[in-house]
Formats: sequence, C-alpha cells, structure tokens
Amino acid sequence: MELDLLLDNLTNPALLFFFLGILAVQLKSDLQIPENSSKFISLYLLFSIGFKGGQELAHSDWGGEIYWSMVLGLIFSILVPLYTYFILRKRTGSANAGAIAASYGSVSAVTFVTSISFLEINHEAYGGHMVAVMALMEAPAIIMGILLLNSMKGTEKTEVSMPKLVGHSLTNGSVLLILGSLVIGFMATPEQAQGIKPFTTDLFKGFLAIFLLDMGITSGRKLKTLTEFGAFPFLFAVVIPVINGILTVMVSGLFLESAGNRFLLAILVASASYIAVPAAMKIAVPKANPGLFIPMALAITFPFNITLGMPIYWYLTTLT
Repeated sequence: MELDLLLDNLTNPALLFFFLGILAVQLKSDLQIPENSSKFISLYLLFSIGFKGGQELAHSDWGGEIYWSMVLGLIFSILVPLYTYFILRKRTGSANAGAIAASYGSVSAVTFVTSISFLEINHEAYGGHMVAVMALMEAPAIIMGILLLNSMKGTEKTEVSMPKLVGHSLTNGSVLLILGSLVIGFMATPEQAQGIKPFTTDLFKGFLAIFLLDMGITSGRKLKTLTEFGAFPFLFAVVIPVINGILTVMVSGLFLESAGNRFLLAILVASASYIAVPAAMKIAVPKANPGLFIPMALAITFPFNITLGMPIYWYLTTLT
C-alpha cells in the first residue's frame, strides 16, 4: 500500500474531526453535538448522497455495471451473515450471533458517505446506482439473521412475522430517506438540481466533518462498554471486515469495470450497520445485547474502515 495514500486519508480534515471527538471523550471534555443538530446533519448527509446519486443515475447507461453491482450487493448481504453466524454462535450465544451477523451483513450509510468523499478528494468517478445498492443491502442481512435464529436447533425462535420485519427494514428512516432522495434526484432536471446545488454539494464536506466529530464522541463512549467482553469482539470487528472487503475487491473485478464502483461495493460489504439493524433487532431479538453488537460496529469497525480500510481497499482495487 502506498504510504502517501494512507497519509492523505489520515490527514483528511473530516477524519481528524473524528479523532478530535474520541480525544474529547478521553479528556472527559463536555464537548458534544446537540442531539437535534446531530440528527439533522445525518438526515442532510443521506439526503445529499441520495439526491446526487439520483442525478448520476439519470445520466447512466443501464447495463451490466448497474445490474451486476446490485446482484453482487444482494449476494454478499446474504452470504456474510450466513458464515459469520457460525463463527459467532459458540462465543456469543445464538441471539447475539444473529444480531452481530445481521449487522455485518448489512451496511453503514455513514461509512458509505465518507467513502464517497474519499473518492471525490481523489477525483475518482463512481456510479450513482451505488446508492441504490447500499439501500438494497439493508433488509436481506436482517432477514438472514432472523432466519438463522429460527432455523437452528436449540435456539429461541423469534415471534416477529417476516413481512413485518421486511416492512420495518424498508421503512427505516435512513433507508426511506436515501431511497426517496435517489428517486427525486433521478426525476429532477439538471436546471432544477442546479437550484439546490449550494445545499446538496457545497455544504457537504463541512457537515460531514461535524458529523464525524459527533461519531468520534459516540465511538469513544461506546468503546468503554465493549472492553467488558474481552478481546474476541475487537478481533472479529477488524478481521472480518478486512476479509469481506478484500474478497469483494477480488470477486467484483470479474464483473465490474469501474474502480470507484468496486471500491464502494467493498466498503459496503466490509462495513457494519449500527442504525438500521439495532432498530430491527430490538423488535425481533430482544435478548440480543446491544452493548455488544452496536459498539463492535460503531466503535471498532467504523473507525477502522474510514482510517485504514479505505486506503487498503482502494489500493487493492487499483492493482486488480
């Protein structure tokens, strides 16, 4: 891996704000982003990415690149929970294994947003359809986690119906907003999109920096909880994303031509959900411990991916 690529990523102002948030927790500072402001910024980022993705999609040629991206995204969102569940089951118990497996089969919208910023800084193109791929990968992973729990002997069955679970996944606020913004961006004319460009584009990096500051503060607090579970969660939360990301880079090279699309797909498969999946697991698997699977995704996998993961996956993408 080129050292310059790693250094450029680690000195990215938005990423440095993430570290500032972690440092604030360690110093016991009272620095915090108001909850309402944090929620607004997260909604803004999802809206901006969705809208710009829709605009890109409107000018894309609907061919193999788009279809294969979606197919590969769906396949990985099913396979990742399937194999990780059996790695986790003996160490964490069935309920926690199902929740963690679903988290790592699903995706992190914030990691995806940060990765798009990474591509834009490096002046690399990507397809707007990748926003749709991200949204499509949410529900299958959640469903797989529940199916595994219900099909394994000796595990406690969930009482939530599958249609209700799928409906909850698809109407999750983040999924609904980014899909809705994608459709609106697709429908908008270039002249209409130009009218809100200062909001959708010019302000994006500033809001991302503030949001990552908030994520740093949250991650720093969650990390303390995770230390109660020993070394295994830390190892799993780093090793599994690396395996998933590298495997995706290799497999996607057989079907996709765009380096930007391959990179984003690798990031999606390597990321873990700490918003949509916890909301679904709270309903479907109330015995799963959120003090385990949320910090794993948010306090370990997320920081790893936006610091070391992105340069690793991008470098490997450029080699193949």
